[in-house]
Amino acid sequence: MTRIAIIGGHGKVALHLSTLLTEEGHSVTSIIRNPDHAADVAATGATPSVLDVENSTTAAIAGSLAGHDAVVWSAGAGGGNPERTYAVDRDAAIRSMDAAAEAGVGRYVMVSYLGAGPDHGIPADHSFFAYAEAKAAADEYLRGTSLAWTILGPGTLTDRPGTGLIDVDPAREGGGETSRSNTASVAAAVLDLPETAGRTIEFRDGTLPIAAALEPQP
Repeated sequence: MTRIAIIGGHGKVALHLSTLLTEEGHSVTSIIRNPDHAADVAATGATPSVLDVENSTTAAIAGSLAGHDAVVWSAGAGGGNPERTYAVDRDAAIRSMDAAAEAGVGRYVMVSYLGAGPDHGIPADHSFFAYAEAKAAADEYLRGTSLAWTILGPGTLTDRPGTGLIDVDPAREGGGETSRSNTASVAAAVLDLPETAGRTIEFRDGTLPIAAALEPQP
């Protein structure tokens, strides 16, 4: 049994993921900001833990991660407010990486998005710009840590049923839709695959079973 902490535990991807992981026999702690969401999290089999990571110190986050084997970042400010986007998607995410290292949690999975990076191409006057900048900074920081990291880059998220079929490294143009259920399935899969550490895996709904799609390309 692996002990996994999910930061942003009430998000749609996170709820799918905690359900999958607990069904597989893992112990899941879902870190949430709003105590009113505890029942929804508990219904997936996870243990809710209330912590506002946006306003928490590295030490406080480390305390919540202590005793776990892996952490999944699936939190986000939700857009709309650039200041809060930077505070959550960049600053709190980076603190969580430092916290994982401080707590001795070596495995870290980041849920990012298809096309993330310094070359994201989003114009500065676009409403998505702050998010793109925040994710680029957080992902780059993660790559520079000593954590066993994996960055996931799903395409535009949908609520369609999961198919268990994806295409890896799709063209960034056009984005490509990705169900939240498939995104959670990919996150669960990489947690069971230590060899995916050090990889950035961009994907969308597609044609290959997830296990086959995640095999390193020759």
